[in-house]
Amino acid sequence: MSKTVNTIDPSTGERIAEYHLLSEEQANAAIERADAAFQSWRMESLDKRAKVLNKMADLIEQNSDELAQLMTREMGKPIAQGGQECQLCAAICRYSAEQGPEQLKDETRPLQGGRALITYQPIGVILGIQPWNFPLYQVIRYSACNIVAGNTTVLKHASNVFGMAQKIEQLYLEAGLPEGVFQSLLLDGAGASKLVEHPKVRGVTFTGSDNTGKKIAEAAGKVVKKTVLELGSNDAYVVLSDADIALAVKTCVQGRVVNNGETCVSAKRFVVVDSVYDEFRDQFVAQMAAIKTGDPKEKGTQLGPIARKDLRDTLHDQVEESVSKGAKVSVGGQIPEGAGFFYPATVLEDVKPGMPAYDGELFGPVAALIRASDDEDAMRIANDSRYGLGGGIFSRNEDRAIELARLHFDTGMVNINGYNLAQPHLPFGGVKDSGYGREHGGFGIREFVNIKAVMISHS
Repeated sequence: MSKTVNTIDPSTGERIAEYHLLSEEQANAAIERADAAFQSWRMESLDKRAKVLNKMADLIEQNSDELAQLMTREMGKPIAQGGQECQLCAAICRYSAEQGPEQLKDETRPLQGGRALITYQPIGVILGIQPWNFPLYQVIRYSACNIVAGNTTVLKHASNVFGMAQKIEQLYLEAGLPEGVFQSLLLDGAGASKLVEHPKVRGVTFTGSDNTGKKIAEAAGKVVKKTVLELGSNDAYVVLSDADIALAVKTCVQGRVVNNGETCVSAKRFVVVDSVYDEFRDQFVAQMAAIKTGDPKEKGTQLGPIARKDLRDTLHDQVEESVSKGAKVSVGGQIPEGAGFFYPATVLEDVKPGMPAYDGELFGPVAALIRASDDEDAMRIANDSRYGLGGGIFSRNEDRAIELARLHFDTGMVNINGYNLAQPHLPFGGVKDSGYGREHGGFGIREFVNIKAVMISHS
């Protein structure tokens, strides 16, 4: 008997749709179809692969309103931000189409007594296990680069965005992608985990919590399969003594509440030097208190609901535990009455090690303010984390900020005097418990290819 899951509108708590999960036999059959499709797709020209991705970009733009509405309905993203996600995904498709021939072209190198050829060849079926918070972007960013590389892809999307999972497969087929090259598999976590060991799955890319990511990596490692992991973080944004405070406050508020605060690479810990702490705190708390929370379908809404009730409950538990250990709530911090899974923009002060707000990842609109004695102490606190995805520095001395970012910030990405999400032409990924491997910037195209050396001796 097949299992079913329901998608829920987080704004109202009402059921949207019911989906039937695949059986183990059906999932294995999908892998076999992907492998069969690989045998022909790998031989297609890069021009053909690029043409499909450029068409996919067009379709994403043409269906932008529908896609944004689907995101808002399934996971609560403010509607305007859904449109921005569509624009980013179209740009990723076009960048992958443009960069594929460059990143995958053969190279020649000298060889004593002959010459050598280095060629980049696809390896087969790539399993993507993706989260719900950017339900279109998370899928496009791994699938586009693998499709242009000549691999085939199977997706296990988060169950609360199964509607988006099906829509993406529909669009890829409409773009001209042959059947089997991209498939959305409606599976639970246990079903996806079994596929990691399938002999025809050649690589696994996972985005999600570090605890689950470690289990995926362990399972893949036992069968000698490469993984790319983009895991959680508690990114620190450092406000140095010479920072432009008005700019820092405005940017940090944006970086904390974007996508309802449910972003791996959002600003979470705000490490502020003592000499400017009070000025920053007063403005920051006032702007967080003024955030417009409400129906994510309305264009003026800045903050919608948390995607699921259990996620809101976990977030609130982390806030309460931090408070029980000495943190102070300056604004927010209470679950509002009414329908839906809303949580207010919240600011915690007096945050110290040993609190979830300091050590963990608060996946929602909760900001942790941490006072540093001076600039050196601020950088020490920023790096005092098991995570290392992103971070930020605010300073009027740009050259010094660049030096701190290059040499001293132990993360995969750093913003200086601003806040940016993923960019198609720049590498995206982290270090430490935030994972390994890179997406975007051409780097993702080579993550799952066989870098093959062909040595040709002259007769």
